[in-house]
Amino acid sequence: MTFEEYLASLQNKTVAVIGIGVSNRPLIELLLDRGVAVTACDRKDREALGAVGDELEAKGCRLKLGERYLDGLTEDVIFRTPGMRPDLPQLTEAVGRGSVLTSEMEVFFQVCPCPKIAVTGSDGKTTTTTIIAELLKRAGKTVHLGGNIGHPLLAETGTMKPDDIAVLELSSFQLMTMTASPHIAVITNVAPNHLDVHKDFQEYIDAKENIFTHQTAEDIAVFNADNPYTLEEASRSAGRARLFSRQRELKDGVFLRGSAIIARHNGEEREVMRTTDIKLPGVHNIENYLAAIAVVDGLVPDETIRDFAREFGGVEHRIELIRTRSGVRWYNDSIASSPNRTIAGLNAFREKVILIAGGKDKGIPYDALGPVVNDHVKLLLLCGATAGVIRRAVEQADNYNGLEIIDVEDYHQAVSIADSRAGEGDVVILSPASTSFDRFANFMERGRVFKEIVNSLP
Repeated sequence: MTFEEYLASLQNKTVAVIGIGVSNRPLIELLLDRGVAVTACDRKDREALGAVGDELEAKGCRLKLGERYLDGLTEDVIFRTPGMRPDLPQLTEAVGRGSVLTSEMEVFFQVCPCPKIAVTGSDGKTTTTTIIAELLKRAGKTVHLGGNIGHPLLAETGTMKPDDIAVLELSSFQLMTMTASPHIAVITNVAPNHLDVHKDFQEYIDAKENIFTHQTAEDIAVFNADNPYTLEEASRSAGRARLFSRQRELKDGVFLRGSAIIARHNGEEREVMRTTDIKLPGVHNIENYLAAIAVVDGLVPDETIRDFAREFGGVEHRIELIRTRSGVRWYNDSIASSPNRTIAGLNAFREKVILIAGGKDKGIPYDALGPVVNDHVKLLLLCGATAGVIRRAVEQADNYNGLEIIDVEDYHQAVSIADSRAGEGDVVILSPASTSFDRFANFMERGRVFKEIVNSLP
């Protein structure tokens, strides 16, 4: 089905779009422009929606707002927002009445005219997705970047050509109800995450697996051989499995040998580049490159990969250097919404750091964070709902040796204390190990607020 055919199929139907945020606005406006009867639903009230509500109503959109915005949905087609569970009672009731429940990404997979490469995982998926997209661009490909990164792509599908490539980052929430898989699927790793939304860890694993379960023998799936969950998944791949590893050599795949990144296929191997070519700090970024190389091998020349790695400084909010002031380096790692991400961030530095952490608890264990903090942190500043959980993980670890821990009210106080205690050569890093939703709309807002505070230091 083409995009135009899909739009034509909606002409005599009613459509509800849940969530009037960045990811759904282009879809809402496109449907309205095509004369589709659209109801936009959001928990915000009319006052909070502001000018956006005025603009949508002027285009003929019906608004359904407030705490009961999901009640009594009767539209023919319902687009759920990416972070919303598909089995909420109100949605289940609507489906029972005959509504078709879908999402922007599900429809995109139906109508996209070009090959799709999609990345998921508990950690590293944004950086890996970005590396893949940028490498393909440098090799002369027309790339459309979207999903959980960039901007929504469905409204742009009509401009895409068969020779283009769509590179997507997909979250577990987006994958839960997918009925199609990309030509190349990547799972960077799997660890407990988002257990405040998923029923249990198994449901989370099942959602991640959905990225490759609909592939055929003509497709490719890339797995982390160092992660027990993804290694086991590789044995069940319907497509051609490609492995990557930082810890051991592979008979077929991309792996690290000393400081050399090696690609081996059909008994032949070559050195793609050295780890010293990678500008990004941390072993986790070596893994990100291993995964990306496994994807673009044969599509992008090795020289292009090396040149890019030497220049690429990373994605905002991911161990992002904010400034160096009086010899102190300040980093924003707001993307670190889980202990594993913070562990990776701490391991990226040789020296002990001043760590600012804490946020909203999403029901995952913090025990593994404690020993790493004791090994890599010289001063720990905690705020948010997980401050107590993180403190206990640190103090109950076997290697606890009296690390100084200070509870702070907010980032202003945290930055003030860190600034007064840091000396030349020190590193201060925000790496929360928790989500942002206790105080911020998302990790991006959290990171930008932190950067503003740091940059305001005289």
